[in-house]
Amino acid sequence: MKKIILASKSVDRGNIFKHSGIPFEVLASNIDEREFKEKFSDPILLVKELAKAKALYAKKELLKKNSQAIIIAADTIVELNGEIIGKAKNKKEAIVILKKLMGKSHNLITGMAITETNNPKIFIDYDTTSVEFLNLSDEEIRGYVKINEWKGRAGAYSISDKASLFIKKINGSSSNVIGFPMHKLYETLKNEFGINLFLV
Repeated sequence: MKKIILASKSVDRGNIFKHSGIPFEVLASNIDEREFKEKFSDPILLVKELAKAKALYAKKELLKKNSQAIIIAADTIVELNGEIIGKAKNKKEAIVILKKLMGKSHNLITGMAITETNNPKIFIDYDTTSVEFLNLSDEEIRGYVKINEWKGRAGAYSISDKASLFIKKINGSSSNVIGFPMHKLYETLKNEFGINLFLV
């Protein structure tokens, strides 16, 4: 089987691939996400375009080395009542984001793009999961932010860590909340690329 490249520096995505027993290597894509956020206001289109750009960047780098691989890229955002919420830049911003999400349902949207170095075909899809938070006090929010789980995470939280204490309800793929809709990855690799993850 060709090697699998995860075009993402996300720790959570790397961990879910490891826990799923998928052999992979990481090649982080160096793209300016701000340009895409200025261009695309629709959250679904934004994550799909970002995932596509990351996959194509990795493909270009691999082709320079004549390296054959399956490339998997993703991007995740939080959407609350039409507002796109990305990653917090600092603790103050993380507190503002979490206060906004407390006691409400928001959508966690992940775009994914899968391609091969020697194949012009690129498969792009997305998944949406609804997440509802409990109501935490300002003191509890500050306490959570102190442990730094907010860093590098859409919506300033990580379901696989301490944030699980205030997540009341999830409707949809739980792996999507971590950063990748694994059921869609399995189906896409099997149906579009002839790779069965149960047989690797």
